Amino acid sequence: MERRLSLAAACAFAVVAVLVSAWMPGQFTSQALDLHRLVGQLKVADQEWSALFRACDTVAGLACMAGVALVIRVREEWQGWLAMAMFGLCAAVGGLFPLDCAGCGGPLSFAHRAHVASGVAANAAVLVAMVVLGARWRSPFTWLLTSATCAATMATYVADAVGRYAGLAQRVQVTLVAVWLLYLAVRLLVEDTPSLDSGPVHVVDEGSGQVVLLSSGPAGAWFHWEAVAEGLREGHRVLRFDRPGLGLSPAVPTPPTLYGEAARLAALVPGSERATVVARSVAAWHAEAFARLHPLRVARLVLVDPACERGPNIAWAGGLRAWAPALGATWGATALARTLGWPAHTFRTGLADPYGVYRTGRVVAAAAGEWLAKGEMAADLEKVRREHPFPSVPVTVISTGGQCAARLAEDLGARLVVVAGEAERRAAVVEACQEPRVPG
Repeated sequence: MERRLSLAAACAFAVVAVLVSAWMPGQFTSQALDLHRLVGQLKVADQEWSALFRACDTVAGLACMAGVALVIRVREEWQGWLAMAMFGLCAAVGGLFPLDCAGCGGPLSFAHRAHVASGVAANAAVLVAMVVLGARWRSPFTWLLTSATCAATMATYVADAVGRYAGLAQRVQVTLVAVWLLYLAVRLLVEDTPSLDSGPVHVVDEGSGQVVLLSSGPAGAWFHWEAVAEGLREGHRVLRFDRPGLGLSPAVPTPPTLYGEAARLAALVPGSERATVVARSVAAWHAEAFARLHPLRVARLVLVDPACERGPNIAWAGGLRAWAPALGATWGATALARTLGWPAHTFRTGLADPYGVYRTGRVVAAAAGEWLAKGEMAADLEKVRREHPFPSVPVTVISTGGQCAARLAEDLGARLVVVAGEAERRAAVVEACQEPRVPG
């Protein structure tokens, strides 16, 4: 999947290179465009094809930002790719505004000033990207191309100031920028694509005694259970973990499934012991499937606010779910997480993010992948319920109320505990683990 994303990014940059070269045939549409006039004259308001050339700029900018978003993230290159994204943004904005015609008279319009400012910013951004990425890659061709582009850019501004051969210098400059974009495309095609990190899930193992396994809800992390773990460390061996892609666990290329999560719970229970499994929201489905599929490994279940809704049941959910881990490794997912991930987590939970996990694209993609998997997981759970009886173990359902929790408690022969808030919920979880009651 990562390789396909690199191919898509390369295609995007190739498209940008073609669009920023639209001036080549365009220069023959204007008799006033000579070697002394900037090719930006094609975007003057009174030119016949002004809208078309400005549309090329806008589409090129959007394609550039899309290409950057699909590039697999390499931490040391973030400044360079950020500069490329800014180049795309400035190009897209500049295309929205025409230049004033030379003989119109009057003060310069806002559109003219905005177009010029965005053009200057785009030139600066692409030069920064070339310098930063060139220093990272240490390619002689990159340094040669960067030096030539810097020289051509300076020559353009000097020539424009003296009023001679500015158009010639700018033609060289924009041609070199197009070559740079093609170089990015080729490099993405020929270089090895960074692969997803692999390894075991992150587990926090504390205390000794009866095993209690804590499983988080959607997008949850191990530290969300801190208050519960503190109340259970005395006399219990408390295991907290992060599912793949969440918390500090590396992402895996395979999408989540109900059977896979049930097997994960079984693998986390040490030795031949039987564990108390505390699961929240959709993780309650994992816990129930674990109890039905591995009845000899479970001592009791504590289901906290068990999920009721089935989730998306759409044809393309499976395909998008398969792409989620790779998409989580891109710069686009990283930007989304940095801007929206941690505020969304704080708004939803009211908790801080002490380890910065919600600032990573990996977590955003894993959360999206789990949401897309809910429909299939719900169907698999119904199948497991039909084929595997529920073992005779104590079950406690803790919820703020509602028919869903009551119905699940009745189906599993569980004790239903209705709570009013988060503090009361945590206390009920600790109590349920310490004083289990066998269902009647």
